[in-house]
Amino acid sequence: MFVNMFKSKLHRATVTEADLNYVGSITIDKTLLDAAGILPGEKVQVVNINNGCRFETYTLEGEPDSGMICINGAAARLVQPGDKTIIISYCWLEAQEAKKFKPTVIFVDDQNKILPEELSPKHSLTLL
Repeated sequence: MFVNMFKSKLHRATVTEADLNYVGSITIDKTLLDAAGILPGEKVQVVNINNGCRFETYTLEGEPDSGMICINGAAARLVQPGDKTIIISYCWLEAQEAKKFKPTVIFVDDQNKILPEELSPKHSLTLL
Protein backbone atom coordinates (compact mmCIF):
# COMPACT_ATOMS: atom_id res chain seq x y z
CA MET A 1 0.00 0.00 0.00
CA PHE A 2 1.20 3.51 -0.82
CA VAL A 3 0.64 6.52 1.44
CA ASN A 4 0.89 10.20 0.54
CA MET A 5 3.55 11.74 2.80
CA PHE A 6 4.90 15.19 3.57
CA LYS A 7 8.19 15.31 1.58
CA SER A 8 9.53 18.82 2.17
CA LYS A 9 8.60 22.40 2.91
CA LEU A 10 9.81 25.96 2.72
CA HIS A 11 8.71 27.44 6.04
CA ARG A 12 7.70 31.12 6.36
CA ALA A 13 8.64 32.05 2.79
CA THR A 14 7.64 35.64 2.04
CA VAL A 15 5.60 36.35 -1.10
CA THR A 16 7.59 38.81 -3.20
CA GLU A 17 5.13 39.16 -6.10
CA ALA A 18 1.60 38.26 -7.16
CA ASP A 19 1.01 38.24 -10.93
CA LEU A 20 -2.66 37.78 -11.75
CA ASN A 21 -2.06 37.96 -15.51
CA TYR A 22 0.44 35.08 -15.68
CA VAL A 23 -0.97 31.71 -16.77
CA GLY A 24 -0.59 29.99 -13.39
CA SER A 25 1.88 28.42 -10.97
CA ILE A 26 4.33 29.65 -8.33
CA THR A 27 7.80 30.86 -9.28
CA ILE A 28 10.36 29.96 -6.60
CA ASP A 29 14.04 30.89 -6.33
CA LYS A 30 16.04 27.92 -7.73
CA THR A 31 18.26 27.86 -4.62
CA LEU A 32 15.18 27.29 -2.46
CA LEU A 33 13.74 24.65 -4.80
CA ASP A 34 17.03 22.74 -4.75
CA ALA A 35 17.37 22.97 -0.95
CA ALA A 36 13.86 21.58 -0.47
CA GLY A 37 14.22 18.94 -3.19
CA ILE A 38 11.28 20.35 -5.14
CA LEU A 39 11.41 20.00 -8.92
CA PRO A 40 10.18 22.51 -11.51
CA GLY A 41 6.68 21.42 -12.46
CA GLU A 42 6.10 19.59 -9.17
CA LYS A 43 2.73 20.03 -7.47
CA VAL A 44 2.91 21.92 -4.18
CA GLN A 45 0.45 23.10 -1.57
CA VAL A 46 0.78 26.74 -0.54
CA VAL A 47 -0.51 27.76 2.89
CA ASN A 48 -0.89 31.50 3.48
CA ILE A 49 -0.07 32.16 7.14
CA ASN A 50 -1.59 35.66 6.98
CA ASN A 51 -5.09 34.68 5.84
CA GLY A 52 -5.31 30.90 6.19
CA CYS A 53 -5.88 30.21 2.47
CA ARG A 54 -4.55 26.93 1.10
CA PHE A 55 -4.17 26.15 -2.58
CA GLU A 56 -2.33 23.78 -4.88
CA THR A 57 -0.29 24.73 -7.92
CA TYR A 58 2.88 23.69 -9.73
CA THR A 59 6.34 25.19 -9.47
CA LEU A 60 8.43 27.21 -11.89
CA GLU A 61 12.14 27.81 -11.37
CA GLY A 62 13.11 31.39 -10.51
CA GLU A 63 16.47 33.12 -10.59
CA PRO A 64 18.92 31.54 -8.10
CA ASP A 65 19.50 33.53 -4.89
CA SER A 66 16.82 36.07 -5.88
CA GLY A 67 14.50 35.24 -2.98
CA MET A 68 11.62 35.15 -5.48
CA ILE A 69 8.31 33.71 -4.36
CA CYS A 70 5.81 34.82 -7.01
CA ILE A 71 2.25 33.54 -7.01
CA ASN A 72 0.93 33.52 -10.57
CA GLY A 73 -2.49 33.38 -12.21
CA ALA A 74 -5.79 33.05 -10.35
CA ALA A 75 -4.06 32.12 -7.07
CA ALA A 76 -2.54 35.62 -7.03
CA ARG A 77 -5.93 36.74 -5.65
CA LEU A 78 -5.21 34.68 -2.50
CA VAL A 79 -1.99 36.44 -1.47
CA GLN A 80 -0.41 39.85 -1.08
CA PRO A 81 3.29 40.65 -1.43
CA GLY A 82 4.72 40.39 2.07
CA ASP A 83 2.47 37.50 3.15
CA LYS A 84 4.20 34.62 4.91
CA THR A 85 3.62 31.17 3.43
CA ILE A 86 4.47 27.53 3.91
CA ILE A 87 5.16 25.75 0.61
CA ILE A 88 4.73 21.99 1.01
CA SER A 89 5.56 19.09 -1.31
CA TYR A 90 4.34 15.52 -0.89
CA CYS A 91 5.39 12.11 -2.18
CA TRP A 92 3.95 8.62 -2.42
CA LEU A 93 5.82 5.99 -0.40
CA GLU A 94 5.30 2.37 0.50
CA ALA A 95 3.94 2.20 4.05
CA GLN A 96 7.11 0.56 5.42
CA GLU A 97 9.36 3.14 3.75
CA ALA A 98 7.13 5.95 5.02
CA LYS A 99 7.77 4.90 8.62
CA LYS A 100 11.49 5.67 8.21
CA PHE A 101 11.23 8.65 5.87
CA LYS A 102 12.52 12.03 7.11
CA PRO A 103 11.11 15.10 5.36
CA THR A 104 13.24 18.13 4.51
CA VAL A 105 12.32 21.37 6.28
CA ILE A 106 13.91 24.61 5.06
CA PHE A 107 13.46 27.71 7.21
CA VAL A 108 13.99 31.08 5.57
CA ASP A 109 14.37 34.65 6.79
CA ASP A 110 12.30 37.66 5.71
CA GLN A 111 14.31 37.94 2.46
CA ASN A 112 13.80 34.22 1.69
CA LYS A 113 17.42 33.37 2.44
CA ILE A 114 17.98 29.95 3.99
CA LEU A 115 18.58 30.13 7.73
CA PRO A 116 21.56 28.20 9.07
CA GLU A 117 20.50 25.11 10.99
CA GLU A 118 21.60 26.60 14.32
CA LEU A 119 19.22 29.56 13.77
CA SER A 120 16.31 27.45 12.53
CA PRO A 121 13.48 26.66 14.93
CA LYS A 122 13.35 23.05 16.01
CA HIS A 123 10.91 20.98 13.99
CA SER A 124 9.90 17.49 14.92
CA LEU A 125 7.77 15.02 13.08
CA THR A 126 6.92 11.78 14.78
CA LEU A 127 5.87 9.00 12.45
CA LEU A 128 4.16 6.04 14.06
